[in-house]
Amino acid sequence: MLKPTYLTQFLFGICLCTVLMSKQATAQVVIGTPNLGFSQACASASFNTYNTTFVFSPESALSASNQFTIEMSDADGDFSDPTIVYTSEAGSVTTSPATLEFSIPNTTAGENYRIRIKSSAPVATSSKSIPFAAYYKIQDSPFTINNLVSTGAFCTGGSYLLTIDNPGSETNDSPLLYPNLTFSWYKETGPTTYAYVADGPTLSVSENGTYFVKTNYGSCTSDSFSNRVTISEAISGEANATIASSLGNPYCPEQGFTTLSTIGGNTYQWFKNGNLIPGATSQMYQTNESGTFSVQVDLGDCSASGTIELVSELFESSIDVSEYNEMLSGESLLVNVTTTAQNPTYTWYLNNTIIASATEASFEATEFGDYKVVISETTGCEASVEYTFTIEEALDLFPDVEKIPNVISPNGDLINDTWVIPTAYVSGTNTEVIIMTNRGEIVLKTNDYQNNWPENNLNLTSINQVFYYIITTTDNNTKKGTITVVK
Repeated sequence: MLKPTYLTQFLFGICLCTVLMSKQATAQVVIGTPNLGFSQACASASFNTYNTTFVFSPESALSASNQFTIEMSDADGDFSDPTIVYTSEAGSVTTSPATLEFSIPNTTAGENYRIRIKSSAPVATSSKSIPFAAYYKIQDSPFTINNLVSTGAFCTGGSYLLTIDNPGSETNDSPLLYPNLTFSWYKETGPTTYAYVADGPTLSVSENGTYFVKTNYGSCTSDSFSNRVTISEAISGEANATIASSLGNPYCPEQGFTTLSTIGGNTYQWFKNGNLIPGATSQMYQTNESGTFSVQVDLGDCSASGTIELVSELFESSIDVSEYNEMLSGESLLVNVTTTAQNPTYTWYLNNTIIASATEASFEATEFGDYKVVISETTGCEASVEYTFTIEEALDLFPDVEKIPNVISPNGDLINDTWVIPTAYVSGTNTEVIIMTNRGEIVLKTNDYQNNWPENNLNLTSINQVFYYIITTTDNNTKKGTITVVK
């Protein structure tokens, strides 16, 4: 065997390098510029899916472990610190052209984003795509400014500050809750036209006009805009202070307190029906009442005042029985309620148990106990009102007794407390009833006896008292006897 010489070793090295360089050349891949399947990316919580298509060559150059990634630039198209918005599964993309789907981050906001495609095995990077507008609309609903008050005023030489409410009413989705958002203010120039004024969460206004603000989602359309506010210069030192009700007017008190708001100023004083409300010195005042509310606003070098006739939508209703009622066993009591509620429903209770058969505005009660009826309005202001009443068994003032009693005990125990005589001699029979003391002094004389003697305290002692009675009917039949009153 020949011993390798330096020349043969050199030639062998050249051959090995050639083979390695040849294998490396076959492992390269070229990725084309990605084509966008959209013109702009206006994403939201309900939609955030976009696609891009690209070509690469040769397909055979891809390793089984290769992954394609989509990188997104910053808002200026710079890839110094790109964001990866998609990564494919290893070996899942093997044919060209390829289409990939991706979503944009919820912090995206700008007009000049770009994307590019990268492969991992072998490593390659495409050219960057054409620029596109991209915004994630994290807040995409109307919001309020100026506490939803439709006007504002400034003194001559001064200004009025418009601000986005944060948070405002419970239903206000304030965009200030999302720190990455920016805002643009506009002034109306016609019924359907407006002009850009400035950016920022507030706007200082020193010109008459109607203003509003939109969340800055660039070329993407959005519902994230505010109410309009008309600003005017105070004339003759007095301006109109419009008052707004957070629950509307009329309002539904079942929703809680409504908040009255007025234009911004230095100090405030609220009034109800012309009377000063102590302590009501803020821009907002809460109430659950109806009435005429007014406010005085100090604007500095001038003032403003306003009034609102606040009306509650709570319906009116009534019931035709007392809180406490009596009836005899076997009798019934008809109870009626009336109401101005829209599409009312009626729920009746006896001793806190629903009476399933009672669903109308009238109910005939035949049992003793504690009753309740709930009237509910099911249209508009969904409110309810309830009435409670009690039915107790009544004392029968004219029981059908057989004999005229000669003993009573008026001690308040509801047993034999009054002199109860047969119905042939009581009210309605025109029978004369006379009761006298043992000295002949008349203490009762009536032709309409109510079974109610004695009505007054007889100053009972330990000694029983004796009274005399004379009962004379219309046909001159007479009954006489004694009544012993025991303690």
